[in-house]
Amino acid sequence: MGSANVASTLVYMAERCTSMRYLKLIHAHAYRTCLHQHTVVLGKLFRFVAVSPFGDLSYAHNMFDQMPHPSTFFYNILIRAHSHSTTPSFSTLFFNRMRQNGVAPDEFSFTFLLKSRSFTTPFVYDTHGAVFKFGFSRHLHVQNTLIHLYAVGGVTLSAGRVFEDALKVGLDVDVVSWSGLLVAHVRAGELDVARKIFDEMPLRDVVSWTTMLSGYSQAKRPREALALFQEMRFAGVWPDEVTVLSVITACAELGDGEMGRMVHRFVDENGFGWMVALCNALIDMYGKCGCLEEAWCVFHRMKRKSLITWNAMMMVCANHGNADDAFRLFEWMIDSRVVPDGVTVLALLVAYAHKGLIDEGIRLFESMQRDYGVEPRIEHYGAVVDMLGRSGRLQEAHDLLTSMPIPSNDVIWGALLGACRIYGDVDMGEKVIKKLLELKPNEGGYYILLRDIYVAAGRTVEANEMRQAMLASGARKTPGYSWVEA
Repeated sequence: MGSANVASTLVYMAERCTSMRYLKLIHAHAYRTCLHQHTVVLGKLFRFVAVSPFGDLSYAHNMFDQMPHPSTFFYNILIRAHSHSTTPSFSTLFFNRMRQNGVAPDEFSFTFLLKSRSFTTPFVYDTHGAVFKFGFSRHLHVQNTLIHLYAVGGVTLSAGRVFEDALKVGLDVDVVSWSGLLVAHVRAGELDVARKIFDEMPLRDVVSWTTMLSGYSQAKRPREALALFQEMRFAGVWPDEVTVLSVITACAELGDGEMGRMVHRFVDENGFGWMVALCNALIDMYGKCGCLEEAWCVFHRMKRKSLITWNAMMMVCANHGNADDAFRLFEWMIDSRVVPDGVTVLALLVAYAHKGLIDEGIRLFESMQRDYGVEPRIEHYGAVVDMLGRSGRLQEAHDLLTSMPIPSNDVIWGALLGACRIYGDVDMGEKVIKKLLELKPNEGGYYILLRDIYVAAGRTVEANEMRQAMLASGARKTPGYSWVEA
């Protein structure tokens, strides 16, 4: 067989390679037939070892080191490989090595390099300069990558400038360019600006619709998210799983069970039901909408359950006062050899509180690090403080707060102040308000709560003094609070 035929056969085999073991056999045969430096054969072998999920990047390095004069193509493959690896900084190393060896970069070199720079510092500014220096500012693909990298960092000004530069040099900006600009403003939290850009886009694909919708959902603007979803459907754009996840989150935020059921039907009818993340979101959504039966239905139908699945269902049960169901789920979870985490423990603490099992909850809190390797966080302390406060054990709650090894916050102290109001404990209320005013001196609502405690105890002089203290401090009254007595 002639060398051309052998080379063609090796290329064919390399293109269908599925393992490093098979690749090494092909590589060895290339050596035996003196085709190991054949450009096409070497290119196919090198691409597999460097970028295939079944490849071996260290083997690719060995191959590269044996090339006498690697071309831009081979440098690009290594730059690309490292841009997707745990060592993205190596992309810069090989780019610099390419330039030192007099090998000219092309547009693909910069595309792969820019992607790698999103994971390293200093971000992309130095690479942006190199793009201009080597004359690739007229390549739309390179400019789009620059826009998206600035967008990921929320650097709206730079993303906008690249977009404008692309227009100035006569590039026909596409949906990818516009989407990058959109992502930049969404990441920066500038949703109104982002919506203006979205409305101006000449063409919108599922990515741009989902970016805008997700921005609304993450910013706790669920009504706008759901309205946009309806527009998306009317426009005939087919949502993907990321879109659907954002819509489910918006339904949960609004407590819109009807819309949630509609989205659930869409999930089932379009083959998304196998996706664990979507099912987890559905469980959480149904729980927040008070639809426990539907939450259980999703849970039981799931063939694969993640830790988040168990936690979501446990938290739904705990929040709705179904403590026994939460405890049974926990036992089932342990029997399934799923390791609990901090959210699991929090769900159990909430369940204990609803059940009135305060001492059991405290024992769990005290043993969580020893038994489950979970270090108590602020939310666990908050759950226990709330548990103790609701049961009237205010001094224990105060002692726990003052002995916390981590910083407290106004929310957790505010829960104790609320308990002081319920039980009319003036002395404890005074201690708590002192701490709260240290943490948040301009919050007028705390003054009002303490005043209410004074009024309930018949101590009108102190109540009036508290009103004057608030006015003198310039603290603002929280909406919903009032000085007017019922």
